[in-house]
Amino acid sequence: MSNRLLHTMIRVMDLDKSIDFYTRHLGMKLLRRKDYPSGEFTLAFVGYGDEDDNSVIELTHNWGRKEPYEIGTAFGHLAVGVEDIYGTCDKLAKEGVKIPRPAGPMAHGGSVIAFVEDPDGYKIELVQK
Repeated sequence: MSNRLLHTMIRVMDLDKSIDFYTRHLGMKLLRRKDYPSGEFTLAFVGYGDEDDNSVIELTHNWGRKEPYEIGTAFGHLAVGVEDIYGTCDKLAKEGVKIPRPAGPMAHGGSVIAFVEDPDGYKIELVQK
């Protein structure tokens, strides 16, 4: 077996809201979820396919956290390929999802993209497939 990316972990404030965003709005599946009472955190893994063959997102919820996380200046975004970027953005807008960069061609040529935000403010780039 060759090396491959397994998952990307992000910390979230409201795990149920984040699971809803990634599953209902972006069409991922909740692959697994486990509470760790001794560490006071829960991990949930979401993605488009089985973890044996696909990279996924690990949502980490630390119990009792009151202050939002700082996303930081080094993190950029996650990217998701979609079949109909304009239709996807219309649907997400109707659901109240923030779309800081509407669908359209990149400024310097290339792909048609959009940027949306998850409930914690993480940027998700949508790329027309």
